[in-house]
Amino acid sequence: MIIRPIGERILLKSIKKAEVTESGIYIPDSAQEEKKEGVVVAVGTFEDGKELPLKPGDHVIYGGYKSDDIDMDGELHMFVDFKDVLAVVEE
Repeated sequence: MIIRPIGERILLKSIKKAEVTESGIYIPDSAQEEKKEGVVVAVGTFEDGKELPLKPGDHVIYGGYKSDDIDMDGELHMFVDFKDVLAVVEE
């Protein structure tokens, strides 16, 4: 299935939170730190048709309070507005 976001939106695959520390201690859901990170799956365009400055595979940090979540192949994906992307993580 190919999904192409419309407008200034980005489809992200959520990065799973660590449920176990390096020493093997399990972290309960209530104590897990909420990190808003994801990997770009698909990118829309600006209103004038120009491409957004992201590409599939980019690791990003995003903010904002609104995202539309969807379940694709058992994995959480979300549509995020381009304006809510704060940074690209370069490794």
